[in-house]
Amino acid sequence: MTRQILDGIKIIELGQLIAGPFAAKTLADFGAQVIKIEPPGQGDPLRKWRLLHEGTSVWWEAQSRSKQSVCIDLRQEDGQDLVRTLAASADIVIENFRPGTMEKWGMSWEALHAINPRLIMLRVSGYGQTGPKRDEPGFAAIGEAMAGLRYLTGEPGRPPVRAGLSLGDTIAGLHGALGLLLALYERDARGGEGQVIDAALYEGLFNLSESLLPEYSVFGAVRQPAGGALPGIAPSNAYRCGDGEYILIAANGDGIFTRLMRRMDRPDLAEDPALARNDGRALRSVELDTAIEAWTTQHDSGTILEALREAQVPSGRIYTARDIAEDPHYRARDMIAKITAASGIEVEMPGIVPRLSAHPGAIRHRAPTLGEHTDPILREAGLTNEQIALLRTKGVIA
Repeated sequence: MTRQILDGIKIIELGQLIAGPFAAKTLADFGAQVIKIEPPGQGDPLRKWRLLHEGTSVWWEAQSRSKQSVCIDLRQEDGQDLVRTLAASADIVIENFRPGTMEKWGMSWEALHAINPRLIMLRVSGYGQTGPKRDEPGFAAIGEAMAGLRYLTGEPGRPPVRAGLSLGDTIAGLHGALGLLLALYERDARGGEGQVIDAALYEGLFNLSESLLPEYSVFGAVRQPAGGALPGIAPSNAYRCGDGEYILIAANGDGIFTRLMRRMDRPDLAEDPALARNDGRALRSVELDTAIEAWTTQHDSGTILEALREAQVPSGRIYTARDIAEDPHYRARDMIAKITAASGIEVEMPGIVPRLSAHPGAIRHRAPTLGEHTDPILREAGLTNEQIALLRTKGVIA
């Protein structure tokens, strides 16, 4: 295996479920050592989320690849002491508890920074470490609503829907990972000390909200849900074909629009000067969508997609999990990774993103069983076998 960019970086992961662990998984893919602290007993609740194989979620296998599991009861003082001991030699601590929890356990940023001035801390929460909503519980779905995303999803006049994925968590985790890399650069390349990254679930999504707030601040415009369309950018929508399948067509580029209209045998629209630029097309988006669907419904989806490929118009099928698993492009780009879980089953999962040419990252080992690395990690931290045995009898570790 080639040297990885984050070789030698040690991360203590105190969070659970998705946001903090997703940030840690992203850095583990590029060589960071991630020591995941789990409560004795059931461990991270994600082990029991979604579909289980022999009692363990297959999602867990993807989220916790290349990590090490150490079981410590953080509610006990001895457990808190153990984490402080581990943090003393760590580069990063990641936590996603409700604000105030780490302080209650004697592991505030100030306390950990005093032990290890080089330590960097990522704190992920629903609303951030400050502000009037700081102490409220926050999950991804609530963050999606507060960021304005949930209002936009769905058909006009109908209840909003969610994407079916925990976007608030993973996007916050990605922003957290970015913050950690920036803080590592400041510390290691510029001689700085450690610092805190304060990542809120709603803020990661809000950062992706494009023109939502600028349009309101200037025009008082409140963007409304538009189903499969992209308001103000046309044509771009899902269109029904003759076989009942829907395909996506994104012909909002000026030249692309012209090529599409000509392929549809609509020279009147292709050559209409009022439709030459997006602002003109946006005013007639309903007319354009009607014209496009009148064409797509005359043919099956495969015929339409082939015609669009020939015309170099961005388009595509709406993929299911089966489509992803069977698509040769995913395989050609190593975007489907495979590991053998502790139970012996093979699990396919997303590959490593982003793709780096010289240091592409690697999945070094399967997700850990609960507490699999407790003893070796504690011995590495300086504890004797006798001390480890005593802590186990007291229920501090498992």
